[in-house]
Amino acid sequence: MSTISAKVKKRADYQPADFTINKVNLQFELHATATRVVCITQIERQGSHHRPLVLDGESLELISVTINGVAQTDYKVEPDSLTVPTELDKFELRVENIINPQENSSLEGLYLSAGAFCTQCEAEGFRKITYFLDRPDVLAVYDVKIIADKTQFPFLLSNGNKVAAGDLPDNKHFVSWQDPFNKPCYLFALVAGDFDLLEDTFVTQSNREIALQLFVDKGMLDRGPHALESLKKAMRWDETEFGLEYDLDIYMVVAVDFFNMGAMENKGLNVFNSKFVLANSETATDEDYFNIEAVIGHEYFHNWTGNRVTCRDWFQLSLKEGLTVFRDQQFSADMGSPIVNRIKNVRVIREHQFAEDASA
Repeated sequence: MSTISAKVKKRADYQPADFTINKVNLQFELHATATRVVCITQIERQGSHHRPLVLDGESLELISVTINGVAQTDYKVEPDSLTVPTELDKFELRVENIINPQENSSLEGLYLSAGAFCTQCEAEGFRKITYFLDRPDVLAVYDVKIIADKTQFPFLLSNGNKVAAGDLPDNKHFVSWQDPFNKPCYLFALVAGDFDLLEDTFVTQSNREIALQLFVDKGMLDRGPHALESLKKAMRWDETEFGLEYDLDIYMVVAVDFFNMGAMENKGLNVFNSKFVLANSETATDEDYFNIEAVIGHEYFHNWTGNRVTCRDWFQLSLKEGLTVFRDQQFSADMGSPIVNRIKNVRVIREHQFAEDASA
């Protein structure tokens, strides 16, 4: 039994960060037990103070720290943080560290499961990838380069638009991704593995063609079309009802058995447990089809309510989730019967959220 006491956090104690991060450049050399992560960040001091830079970090093997290209030695490493003294107000920080995805049994940060790499960073998982200001009110643009064995990991996915790809020596290859929109680190995602791929396109109201990609476990391709059709319905509905057009050139969904959460709205790269996404007429009921449409819609609607407009701190989690649940309920009502959908929603409230109200 664990004897570690959780650190109490109170909403009234919230303070803005001493520093902010404007741009992030990440490079991953994927390895089962020794993934090398290089994180280069553009950092700016907030306000007038002389406090050191304190970054969150857990279960990391630190290799080096440099500021503006100069190696640092006076930093302090603790089990949950890295403290770097500096008098600079703006600077480039480079941190290199090693992580062990295979031994990451917390399934937060980057982990290896069923032969594939996957991340889960909400709420505070990014600190298990590299040292960072792991809080939702620090937003930055991300450039990501992933390097891995080409045979084992033909697909290397991350947030944003794919900007480069190529082969490297020793049967390795790389893919580079660029996300031009500011996001908190909890929305960062990386998936690498060998999957079956279902593709489609969606044309937005401004006549932009969006590539749609659904990655599934091998042999599950026939269970994916309903999810893609549901995604296109959600994209069109958000344009029609709210005027919200998708803002990247590609939208990716990964639906795999090994994902530990139900679903996660990472920017441009949603990750689902396959039971919430995959279905065909031999395995699914009408209720399954309805639920898949709803959850696909929910995670897509987060693109604006949760991703582009996000929470200040984790006490505001219910704001982004509540608003997005409202939007997915309105979507389900418009796709089916508003009355039946409302009855279902009220039953969930009575039977699960407020079970005592279901008594005699």
